Amino acid sequence: MSRVGQSKITIPEGVQVLQEGNILSAKGSKGELSTLIDKLVVVSIKDNIITVVPNDKSPKGRALWGTTRALVNNVIQGVSVGYVKEMEIVGVGYRGSMQGNKLSLSLGLSHAVEMVVPDGLSIKMDGNTKLSISGADKQKLGQFAAVIRSKRPPEPFKGKGIRYVNEYILRKEGKKK
Repeated sequence: MSRVGQSKITIPEGVQVLQEGNILSAKGSKGELSTLIDKLVVVSIKDNIITVVPNDKSPKGRALWGTTRALVNNVIQGVSVGYVKEMEIVGVGYRGSMQGNKLSLSLGLSHAVEMVVPDGLSIKMDGNTKLSISGADKQKLGQFAAVIRSKRPPEPFKGKGIRYVNEYILRKEGKKK
Protein backbone atom coordinates (compact mmCIF):
# COMPACT_ATOMS: atom_id res chain seq x y z
CA MET A 1 0.00 0.00 0.00
CA SER A 2 1.37 3.40 -0.99
CA ARG A 3 1.97 5.70 1.95
CA VAL A 4 2.19 8.72 -0.36
CA GLY A 5 -0.78 7.81 -2.53
CA GLN A 6 -3.28 7.25 0.25
CA SER A 7 -2.90 10.72 1.80
CA LYS A 8 -5.42 13.28 0.63
CA ILE A 9 -4.66 16.71 -0.88
CA THR A 10 -6.52 19.73 0.50
CA ILE A 11 -7.17 22.49 -2.02
CA PRO A 12 -6.18 25.86 -0.47
CA GLU A 13 -8.21 29.07 -0.70
CA GLY A 14 -8.01 30.86 -4.05
CA VAL A 15 -7.08 27.77 -6.09
CA GLN A 16 -9.43 26.45 -8.76
CA VAL A 17 -8.98 22.83 -9.87
CA LEU A 18 -10.56 21.40 -13.01
CA GLN A 19 -10.39 17.86 -14.36
CA GLU A 20 -11.15 17.32 -18.03
CA GLY A 21 -10.63 13.73 -19.10
CA ASN A 22 -7.10 12.74 -18.13
CA ILE A 23 -5.80 16.31 -17.63
CA LEU A 24 -5.96 17.97 -14.23
CA SER A 25 -5.38 21.72 -14.28
CA ALA A 26 -5.10 24.19 -11.41
CA LYS A 27 -5.23 27.98 -11.40
CA GLY A 28 -4.03 30.14 -8.53
CA SER A 29 -2.23 33.33 -7.60
CA LYS A 30 1.17 32.11 -8.89
CA GLY A 31 -0.07 30.98 -12.29
CA GLU A 32 -1.72 28.06 -14.05
CA LEU A 33 -0.39 24.50 -14.29
CA SER A 34 -1.69 21.16 -15.53
CA THR A 35 -0.63 17.54 -15.27
CA LEU A 36 -1.49 14.40 -17.17
CA ILE A 37 -3.29 11.62 -15.25
CA ASP A 38 -2.58 8.03 -16.31
CA LYS A 39 -5.43 5.61 -17.07
CA LEU A 40 -4.32 3.27 -14.28
CA VAL A 41 -5.18 5.89 -11.62
CA VAL A 42 -8.48 7.60 -10.73
CA VAL A 43 -8.41 11.16 -9.35
CA SER A 44 -11.55 12.48 -7.68
CA ILE A 45 -12.28 16.02 -6.44
CA LYS A 46 -14.91 16.41 -3.73
CA ASP A 47 -15.40 19.17 -1.11
CA ASN A 48 -11.96 20.80 -1.70
CA ILE A 49 -10.23 17.44 -1.17
CA ILE A 50 -8.45 15.50 -3.92
CA THR A 51 -8.08 11.73 -3.55
CA VAL A 52 -6.05 9.44 -5.77
CA VAL A 53 -6.96 5.74 -6.06
CA PRO A 54 -5.38 3.05 -8.27
CA ASN A 55 -7.69 1.73 -10.99
CA ASP A 56 -6.29 -1.79 -10.81
CA LYS A 57 -3.99 -3.62 -8.41
CA SER A 58 -1.21 -4.26 -10.93
CA PRO A 59 2.35 -3.30 -9.88
CA LYS A 60 2.41 -0.50 -12.46
CA GLY A 61 -0.93 0.86 -11.22
CA ARG A 62 0.27 0.84 -7.62
CA ALA A 63 3.56 2.52 -8.67
CA LEU A 64 1.69 5.28 -10.51
CA TRP A 65 -0.62 5.81 -7.52
CA GLY A 66 1.97 7.58 -5.36
CA THR A 67 3.64 9.26 -8.34
CA THR A 68 0.37 10.75 -9.57
CA ARG A 69 -0.53 11.97 -6.07
CA ALA A 70 2.89 13.67 -5.77
CA LEU A 71 2.54 15.31 -9.21
CA VAL A 72 -0.95 16.62 -8.39
CA ASN A 73 0.31 17.94 -5.03
CA ASN A 74 3.21 19.71 -6.79
CA VAL A 75 0.75 21.42 -9.16
CA ILE A 76 -1.51 22.55 -6.28
CA GLN A 77 1.39 23.80 -4.16
CA GLY A 78 3.02 25.49 -7.17
CA VAL A 79 0.00 27.61 -8.10
CA SER A 80 -0.77 28.55 -4.49
CA VAL A 81 2.63 29.04 -2.78
CA GLY A 82 5.27 28.48 -5.48
CA TYR A 83 8.77 27.08 -5.21
CA VAL A 84 12.13 28.73 -4.53
CA LYS A 85 15.71 27.47 -5.02
CA GLU A 86 18.52 29.42 -3.37
CA MET A 87 21.98 29.20 -4.97
CA GLU A 88 25.34 30.81 -4.30
CA ILE A 89 28.44 31.39 -6.39
CA VAL A 90 31.66 30.68 -4.49
CA GLY A 91 35.11 31.62 -5.77
CA VAL A 92 37.40 34.58 -6.26
CA GLY A 93 36.22 36.55 -9.31
CA TYR A 94 33.07 34.43 -9.78
CA ARG A 95 29.92 36.53 -10.00
CA GLY A 96 26.57 36.80 -11.69
CA SER A 97 24.20 39.51 -12.83
CA MET A 98 20.80 39.85 -14.45
CA GLN A 99 20.57 41.73 -17.75
CA GLY A 100 16.91 41.90 -18.66
CA ASN A 101 15.76 38.30 -19.18
CA LYS A 102 19.32 36.91 -19.28
CA LEU A 103 21.46 35.60 -16.46
CA SER A 104 25.11 36.48 -17.08
CA LEU A 105 27.67 34.44 -15.13
CA SER A 106 31.38 35.23 -14.89
CA LEU A 107 32.92 31.91 -13.84
CA GLY A 108 36.61 32.20 -14.63
CA LEU A 109 36.17 31.13 -18.24
CA SER A 110 37.40 33.10 -21.25
CA HIS A 111 33.84 34.29 -21.85
CA ALA A 112 30.76 35.17 -19.81
CA VAL A 113 28.12 32.44 -19.70
CA GLU A 114 24.72 33.87 -20.63
CA MET A 115 21.49 31.97 -20.06
CA VAL A 116 17.94 32.98 -21.00
CA VAL A 117 15.54 32.58 -18.08
CA PRO A 118 12.59 30.34 -19.10
CA ASP A 119 9.02 31.66 -19.04
CA GLY A 120 7.36 31.23 -15.66
CA LEU A 121 10.61 31.55 -13.69
CA SER A 122 12.14 34.64 -12.12
CA ILE A 123 15.62 35.20 -10.72
CA LYS A 124 16.43 37.64 -7.96
CA MET A 125 20.09 38.48 -7.37
CA ASP A 126 21.23 39.36 -3.85
CA GLY A 127 24.58 40.99 -4.47
CA ASN A 128 26.89 39.36 -6.99
CA THR A 129 27.04 35.88 -5.54
CA LYS A 130 23.60 34.90 -4.24
CA LEU A 131 20.63 34.17 -6.46
CA SER A 132 17.17 32.81 -5.80
CA ILE A 133 15.10 31.22 -8.54
CA SER A 134 11.34 31.18 -8.03
CA GLY A 135 8.43 29.84 -10.02
CA ALA A 136 5.30 27.71 -9.93
CA ASP A 137 6.52 24.67 -11.91
CA LYS A 138 8.72 22.52 -9.66
CA GLN A 139 10.16 20.46 -12.52
CA LYS A 140 11.08 23.47 -14.67
CA LEU A 141 12.63 25.26 -11.68
CA GLY A 142 14.74 22.26 -10.65
CA GLN A 143 15.89 21.65 -14.22
CA PHE A 144 16.98 25.27 -14.73
CA ALA A 145 18.78 25.31 -11.36
CA ALA A 146 20.61 22.11 -12.34
CA VAL A 147 21.64 23.66 -15.68
CA ILE A 148 23.00 26.73 -13.87
CA ARG A 149 24.92 24.50 -11.43
CA SER A 150 26.35 22.44 -14.29
CA LYS A 151 28.13 25.49 -15.74
CA ARG A 152 30.64 25.33 -12.83
CA PRO A 153 29.85 22.56 -10.32
CA PRO A 154 31.50 22.86 -6.90
CA GLU A 155 34.88 21.18 -6.73
CA PRO A 156 35.95 19.24 -3.61
CA PHE A 157 39.37 20.85 -2.94
CA LYS A 158 38.57 24.55 -2.54
CA GLY A 159 34.76 24.41 -2.78
CA LYS A 160 34.67 26.85 -5.70
CA GLY A 161 31.72 26.79 -8.06
CA ILE A 162 27.95 27.21 -8.09
CA ARG A 163 26.06 25.34 -5.40
CA TYR A 164 22.71 25.22 -3.67
CA VAL A 165 22.61 27.06 -0.33
CA ASN A 166 21.69 23.92 1.60
CA GLU A 167 24.24 21.72 -0.22
CA TYR A 168 27.20 20.35 1.69
CA ILE A 169 30.44 19.86 -0.28
CA LEU A 170 32.61 17.03 1.00
CA ARG A 171 36.05 18.60 1.09
CA LYS A 172 39.19 16.66 0.20
CA GLU A 173 42.70 17.15 1.40
CA GLY A 174 45.11 18.39 -1.26
CA LYS A 175 48.22 16.54 -2.32
CA LYS A 176 51.12 16.54 0.10
CA LYS A 177 54.70 17.52 -0.65
